[in-house]
Amino acid sequence: MLSLLCLLCLLSLTTSSSTNEQPRTFIVQVQHDTKPSIFPTHQHWYISSLSSISPGTTPRLLHTYDTVFHGFSAKISLAEALKLQTLPHIVAVIPERVRHLHTTRSPQFLGLKTSDSAGLLKESDFGVGGVVVPYYLDAIAIGSFGAVDCGVFVSASAGNGGPGGLSVTNVAPWVTTVGAGTIDRDFPADVKLGNGKVISGVSLYGGPGLASGKMYPVVYAGSGDGGDGYSGSLCVEGSLDPKFVEGKIVLCDRGVNSRAAKGEVVKMAGGVGMILANGVFDGEGLVADCHVLPATAVGASGGDEIRKYLSAAAKSKSSPPTATIVFKGTRVNVRPAPVVSSFSARGPNPESPEILKPDVIAPGLNILAAWPDKIGPSGIPSDKRKIEFNILSGTSMACPHVSGLAALLKAAHPEWSPAAIRSALMTTAYTVDNRGGTMLDESTGNVSTVLDFGAGHVHPQKAMDPGLIYDITSFDYIDFLCNSNYTLNNIQVATRRNADCSGAKRAGHAGNLNYPSLSVLFQQYGKHHMSTHFIRTVTNVGDAKSVYKVTIRPPGDTVVTVQPEKLVFRRVGQKLNFLVRVQTTAVKLAPGASSMRSGSIIWSDGKHTVTSPIVVTLQQPL
Repeated sequence: MLSLLCLLCLLSLTTSSSTNEQPRTFIVQVQHDTKPSIFPTHQHWYISSLSSISPGTTPRLLHTYDTVFHGFSAKISLAEALKLQTLPHIVAVIPERVRHLHTTRSPQFLGLKTSDSAGLLKESDFGVGGVVVPYYLDAIAIGSFGAVDCGVFVSASAGNGGPGGLSVTNVAPWVTTVGAGTIDRDFPADVKLGNGKVISGVSLYGGPGLASGKMYPVVYAGSGDGGDGYSGSLCVEGSLDPKFVEGKIVLCDRGVNSRAAKGEVVKMAGGVGMILANGVFDGEGLVADCHVLPATAVGASGGDEIRKYLSAAAKSKSSPPTATIVFKGTRVNVRPAPVVSSFSARGPNPESPEILKPDVIAPGLNILAAWPDKIGPSGIPSDKRKIEFNILSGTSMACPHVSGLAALLKAAHPEWSPAAIRSALMTTAYTVDNRGGTMLDESTGNVSTVLDFGAGHVHPQKAMDPGLIYDITSFDYIDFLCNSNYTLNNIQVATRRNADCSGAKRAGHAGNLNYPSLSVLFQQYGKHHMSTHFIRTVTNVGDAKSVYKVTIRPPGDTVVTVQPEKLVFRRVGQKLNFLVRVQTTAVKLAPGASSMRSGSIIWSDGKHTVTSPIVVTLQQPL
């Protein structure tokens, strides 16, 4: 089965099966303990394996792995990869995939051109990571399991595919998946229109501004003469007529090329400024950029307001439309904050719906970070400005916050496992903003959900003393994979272990992995009443003698019971179990549609509050 799946994966990524095709990089997983004694090292064995599939050629071994993963990478053809797969000691042959940075900037770091016509990225400064695949085909999942198995905490960015659902990546249950939220600081740069209206925007532009008090002609790039209108609206290279934009502020739509690159196009065409408008997909979420000319970003509603103003002015012909951009520097104590960033990838988990992802969110919008001095702050080649620090955004900015918190927790509690550290971060996370309400979704301005923020926003101080933790061993993860219908070969590839699924039946189902959150997907199939149960084990890491009582906040139209309702601990390190039963009734849904409800289970001893989200999803099969 594994060979067939790998064969299909390899075939899907190529257009030719010819042995004359260009070599490509493959990552090869090896059953390392089967090395014949004739080879002094594993590297000699790997070179011999490569030579056996392509006699007479020089083996193209690139790298060997022997810490959390045993095997090697090599440049070989597809035909050679298929031959390699047939060798008895080869566990898996995985084609290399491009992994995009989960920052919202600089495709140049990836070697991607902003003019790339292959459609690799929806917008070249928004890398969204790889497509979610089964864990045994995901090199990051495989490598991270090896790290966790060795006691290393692994956090990974959720991706920048938001705000759409099912966009979260890096979803393996042994990985702590981190989404992005805002902080209480922004960089306002408002648009003032000739009719007196002010549209809120943001920008990091720090060069000479527009003349104070002067109003400039403003045009929409998509309404210029010549071109197809669409490319002009996006301000892609070569789409703007200098006669149309010279001396004017230009309104550009987001998409296709990077935000900063649009400003360069406007500048090269003679424009004096740019207003960058979100589309419907990005909504009201704003990312500040260090533009090459006076420019600001506005939300989708702000863009609509400006286009409405331009249209009305064109019809009246009484006075030409004008605007200016007012840069206001840095503003702190912004309310509300935190807010779930619009780009932050959302659940549900596309691979394992029993596991809520992302796990948590952390600061990821407009974060101060080190920057290479050979690249201008806008990330475009023509930008020759030199800086040592820049303001960056993305889930890859949120992830290091959690990595740092994990290091602090490990220093304070060296005996904690990676799962214990994640549990402390999740069960102490908060879901309210600095106004006291539930965190909002930046893209819509509406209240966000657990599919947006997971357990909530990390709280460093509380995570240091969580009271109780949900711990997980490598064997528990293997039971989870068994109950997720992975084959023994699949599990061996993902975990480097010869799995035994006989004990997995005791766990019951995949949702019984001892995760700090609880999630269930009910397929209605004509059923009226549906139910399931979860078994959880908590470990006391708080006061030696403590009594925890449960508070249940059930999802809507759902009955949740917990037994026992009280946990009595007599020592630190003591483990106690509890059972959660969930009952719900079917709702009317269109074929293929789903309905999500969420609640929580809270254990408290009066000093510690240990919160676990509970998610119930009803789905109507097609």
